[in-house]
Amino acid sequence: MDRRDCLRLGGAALVAPLLPGKPALAQSKYPASTIRLVVPYAPGGVVDAVARQWAERMKAPLGTVIIENQGGGGGVIGANTVAHAKVDGYTLLFGDTSCQIIAPYLMRRPPYDPAKDFAAISMMATSSTAIVVHPGVPAKTLGEFIAYARANQKKLSYASAGAGTVTHLAGELFKQLTQTPDILHVPYRGAGPGLIDLIAGVVPMMTPNVTSQVLSFHRSGDVRILAVCAPARLKAAPEIPAAVETLSGLVAGLTCGVLGPAGTPQSIIDRIAGVTADVIKQPEFDDALQVAGLEARSDVSPAGAEAFLVAERQRLIPIIEAAGMERQ
Repeated sequence: MDRRDCLRLGGAALVAPLLPGKPALAQSKYPASTIRLVVPYAPGGVVDAVARQWAERMKAPLGTVIIENQGGGGGVIGANTVAHAKVDGYTLLFGDTSCQIIAPYLMRRPPYDPAKDFAAISMMATSSTAIVVHPGVPAKTLGEFIAYARANQKKLSYASAGAGTVTHLAGELFKQLTQTPDILHVPYRGAGPGLIDLIAGVVPMMTPNVTSQVLSFHRSGDVRILAVCAPARLKAAPEIPAAVETLSGLVAGLTCGVLGPAGTPQSIIDRIAGVTADVIKQPEFDDALQVAGLEARSDVSPAGAEAFLVAERQRLIPIIEAAGMERQ
């Protein structure tokens, strides 16, 4: 073999990994190292709780998943980290309706485009909001409360977990659907302080996410959940009606799941979505969600996740605009 033959063979060896049909070694071995999962909220919240349940169950199929909490900006700070991360599948986002729709829309100059800068992998669980009142409110059903609200809207107020949150959106949607624009919105710094004031009777109404704590207060008689703002009754509380049984369109919840930066290889997206689908089928995972007041989604595929986010943007943005929520 002469020198020219050696050069040709050497060149072919360099080109071979780049030819179609020959995936990169790093992709074929994915995951080959620890995965970093950014949760764009402080520890202890609904999204963080689901993220930790998911990460724990990823140990067998994917290896170690390290959770990194990056709170602030309605989830925007953490989401922005992932939007500009390497597209190698080792930095993922456990995002939700807030950081993918509401929060960036309410910013004049969002640092990322939620529709273009992320690859949806699997939206797996929803925390629905609810119409909750103080026991002293003279209404036992949602229908009775709607009639009461229409007659007393200028005297009524409702608490939310903060301006621009999904709980704020739920209250404004209730006002739009019932034609009660004069109900006053009282934003709190989180659901906890709002619940305390609801129980004390400082505010007569609240639209919190349904959690184990809210269900406990309902069952003890401290508050009264009139309806859950979900498409159907919750498995965790089948005795509580869904709002749509009385008022069509009253659906508002926080749906969360895994996303990667746009450009993440499809093979990696499919790998993560596949093991997530297996986790969703585990009775223990479903039980853990129900205890926290969440419902698992039936379609956890990448296509299903993308279709859900597109549909939710189309549904929620007009509600935000009609409510006159200010952009910051």
